[in-house]
Amino acid sequence: MRRYILAIDQGTTGTTAIIFDGKGRPVCRGYQEFTQYYPRPGWVEHDPDEIWEATMGAIRGALYGPIQAGEIVAIGISNQRETIVVWDKLTGRPEGNAIVWQCRRTAPACQHLKDAGYAELVQSKTGLVLDPYFSGTKIEWMLDNRPGLKERAMRGEILFGTVDSWLIWCLTGGQRHVTDYTNASRTLLYNIHDLDWDRELLELFGIPRDVLPEVLPSSGLFGVTGGNPCLPAGIPICGVAGDQQAALFGQTCFQPGAVKNTYGTGCFALMNTGMEAVTSKQGLLTTIAWGLEPNKVTYALEGSVFIGGAVVQWLRDELGLIEHAAETEGLAEAVPDTAGVYLVPAFVGLGTPYWDPYARGAILGLTRGVNRKHIVRAALESIAYQSRGVLLAMEKDAHISIPTLRVDGGASVNNFLMQFQADMLNVVVERPQVTETTAMGAAFLAGLGCGIWSGLNEIANTWERERSFTPCMSHEKRHALCEGWQKAVERSLGWVEE
Repeated sequence: MRRYILAIDQGTTGTTAIIFDGKGRPVCRGYQEFTQYYPRPGWVEHDPDEIWEATMGAIRGALYGPIQAGEIVAIGISNQRETIVVWDKLTGRPEGNAIVWQCRRTAPACQHLKDAGYAELVQSKTGLVLDPYFSGTKIEWMLDNRPGLKERAMRGEILFGTVDSWLIWCLTGGQRHVTDYTNASRTLLYNIHDLDWDRELLELFGIPRDVLPEVLPSSGLFGVTGGNPCLPAGIPICGVAGDQQAALFGQTCFQPGAVKNTYGTGCFALMNTGMEAVTSKQGLLTTIAWGLEPNKVTYALEGSVFIGGAVVQWLRDELGLIEHAAETEGLAEAVPDTAGVYLVPAFVGLGTPYWDPYARGAILGLTRGVNRKHIVRAALESIAYQSRGVLLAMEKDAHISIPTLRVDGGASVNNFLMQFQADMLNVVVERPQVTETTAMGAAFLAGLGCGIWSGLNEIANTWERERSFTPCMSHEKRHALCEGWQKAVERSLGWVEE
């Protein structure tokens, strides 16, 4: 009998389902988008039912090919992190929309906690910074602002979870309320050293422990399917990780010092730091990369760029400068430079290393001769500039020089962007044959959990390079461009106050 793994990659704008064979090769794929809700400026929400429906639609799409549902021996899940869902424990019905990781509504609450002196306590326990990006203040906001929710939470009538928990609940027919180490580590509530929900932090945010899921290793049994329309009952869910940790695993960055950068809606760079939880002094996050067995985890340093590939969507959907993302490569290469233009896409604030929720987007250096090609090129360059800032911070914190950078995600197929990234970093950029490494990481974790792969060495042998990008820019030009970028960023910081 043929054996396949179903990887569910639940992202910010849609869900992808990919079926992998026993050699780690993608065989079939399905995708379905869902609606983005913006009830107020800076607020972002999703409908949990739409997430579930999109997941089912993606799975149906993947199964439309030659693979039968009965040939799937395990399921792996990767998910948009920090987005928080709340649902009724008895009925399984969502209690309002999910608050998305991009949402900035809790910026004042985070500032209040910083002013009260809690930033160091939170970082020491969670490796994170006080920013509305993370789940803790989102849960607190729901409890304080949705009528009756806090009282119901105290009575144990509702459940909270990141998107992986919601999908597992739905896939198992409401039988399992669980998450993994990586997703728990993104909530502001989980002690990444003790590997447990932290009592002091739960009290700080006013969150009862019983509403939160059980935390399990990233590879192992999370539950089995039951009561859903697309899949037969009894398929084990054997791998779960937040999307960026899944991508690190999918890029087989198993050795300390190995780094990947994912170019998706945002950009997320992670460096494996092994058994050591490196405390950042450069505005990076310390997080759990994965845990393959109970009470033992691998750590990572992470830097977050909130608007990466989303700046290309903005060019298309809001400005109408392009019709398709693929056009940007040719437009950028059609001009020798940006004519001095810098685009800072701080549409939802800035992440690493600034962590400024009050920064806003800006286009600077405009002159009469600037056209859409220059602006498109500046948009692509902004992705590389932001990633450069993150990766240089990693080198300082970890005291490691990055020899190569492995890349993935939708925007990594843009050759202009990848070459500019190599030039800005002055390191070789490697792009794999399979750029959907988030789904691949989920598949690898599930395959380990169900015995398809025996260990990390066997998985590492499946990674294949598609193309390398070698830096070819002079030091003087690189320095001048980066100086201009920093000057532009400084103009965007602290633009609004709340």
